[in-house]
Amino acid sequence: MEVNKLILGDNLEILKKIESETIDLIYLDPPFFSNRNYEVIWGDEGEVRSFQDRWSGGMSHYIEWLKERVEQMHRILKPTGSIFLHCDWHADAYIRVEILDKIFESRNFKNAIIWKRKTGRGETNHKSNRFGIDNDTIFFYSKTEKDSIFNSQFSFDAEGYKDYLESNFNLIDENGRKYRSADLGSPSPRLNLTYEYKGYQPPKNGWAISFEKMEQWDKEGRLLFPKDINGRIRRKVFLDEVKGKPVQNIWDDISMVTGSSKEKIGYPTQKPEALLERIIECASNEGDIVLDPFVGGGTTVAVADKLNRKWIGIDQSVQAIKVTELRLGKQQCLFSSPFTVQLHKYDYDTLRFGCALEFENWIVQQFGGVSNTKQRGDLGLDGKMPDNTPIQVKRSDNIGRNVIDNFLSAVKRADKKLYDKNIEDQKPIGYIIAFSFGRGAVEETARLKLKENIIVELVTVDKIVPIAKKPTITVETKELSRDEKGICEIEFVASGQSEAGIEFYSWNYNYKSENGFKADIMIDKTGRQIAKFKAGLYNIAVKVVDNDGLESIEEIKLKVNGIVEQTT
Repeated sequence: MEVNKLILGDNLEILKKIESETIDLIYLDPPFFSNRNYEVIWGDEGEVRSFQDRWSGGMSHYIEWLKERVEQMHRILKPTGSIFLHCDWHADAYIRVEILDKIFESRNFKNAIIWKRKTGRGETNHKSNRFGIDNDTIFFYSKTEKDSIFNSQFSFDAEGYKDYLESNFNLIDENGRKYRSADLGSPSPRLNLTYEYKGYQPPKNGWAISFEKMEQWDKEGRLLFPKDINGRIRRKVFLDEVKGKPVQNIWDDISMVTGSSKEKIGYPTQKPEALLERIIECASNEGDIVLDPFVGGGTTVAVADKLNRKWIGIDQSVQAIKVTELRLGKQQCLFSSPFTVQLHKYDYDTLRFGCALEFENWIVQQFGGVSNTKQRGDLGLDGKMPDNTPIQVKRSDNIGRNVIDNFLSAVKRADKKLYDKNIEDQKPIGYIIAFSFGRGAVEETARLKLKENIIVELVTVDKIVPIAKKPTITVETKELSRDEKGICEIEFVASGQSEAGIEFYSWNYNYKSENGFKADIMIDKTGRQIAKFKAGLYNIAVKVVDNDGLESIEEIKLKVNGIVEQTT
């Protein structure tokens, strides 16, 4: 299974294609049942279509729409896997009873996590007939009752916890380490741990630790001995060893993404990275596979990537996939794992002019064949169908008659018995895949079929995978003003053209091709930006994304010194 992959499409159809019991953790934040148009966030065709599907009939339709997807998620989870489903009050009861309890079984219910996502009083700021709502619910279920992965989590940001640490860890040892004094007695009778240590008598119920552990802590300076031999030995709990407060099911220590948040990308319902860090760290280990079938703003896969997990992200919105791609690209470094993006359509230029060998192997597999691992002595045949009928790939346009002649000869030499049998059965003796075929090739295959009963199937690439031309882009710059320090205010206007229509633009003000495109401005719907520059040389890039998810980059070399000069 291919991982570290963003997939554009209907998650139900994609989930059906994932092999059973291969995913370690699923987090989903599906569109909430709220009957409000703000659920359409990106506004592109894929998202609007999904929105309409979701609302074509009330609550029962919404539950059925979500249920069939969760059924597939249950199938693909490993026995050790877990699911976290994020929802709000509109449908949480229905989701738990009608979906999760039925599919995962109520015995595998772990928690209803309450995430306090807002501060303040919500509706009660104004006249209202109810209390404000400031939380979401995240349902946590495991695939099996006992074997699921769970790593306890701790937090220093829980409400009041920092005050607790400050007031309780107010002692300092000889090494300058802060600590608090803690009881060493057992809360319940433990006769096997009732022993004398260095003349100090045990407490009534015995010690909380063994004699060996007591000796070890003594050597490590973790014990407090009272001056009075009749006193009680206590232990030192060091502040620098405290993990934090154990996290319970009410999460009030993770703030929403606000307008001033550094991680904000412009996605209205963007979830904070800290929320996904906790979920991913508690229910998976490094190297595990994390799936988000409603990728949205990309927080899940971005965090999974940072935490050295493998991941798969799915969304029906072109913008969701492309913004997530930009987000991942911005955080990628030399040691990051590569990732791929699967769109509805493939860029003609990339397929036509990329690596020939990679294209041959890929297109043969897309056609349903098996690519040829031999690169020498293969008679120019690049693969075969399941019945061993040969396939040849020509990464060219206007294939001529000579290719047909050479292919015919190669197929005979490769397997004369199969060649004769296919003619007798009136089946293709082979397939040639190319971007287009010239008149000579088409006429020759027609003659072979009519005169000699030989069928050579000519297959264009666009019959196997959908192809589109990537958008074009032009950029104009204009100096708007210059202050007494020589700082220029410059306007950039990008204009993209695509038959599919333009979705958005992104800008990188310090572009270095070797580092890839690192978006400073991720989503720009207008293509117009204004920025200020000191004297110097600048390398700026703008990326345009169309409705098919295809993209182009225009690089602008800007010289600011007395006058503004642009070269592209």
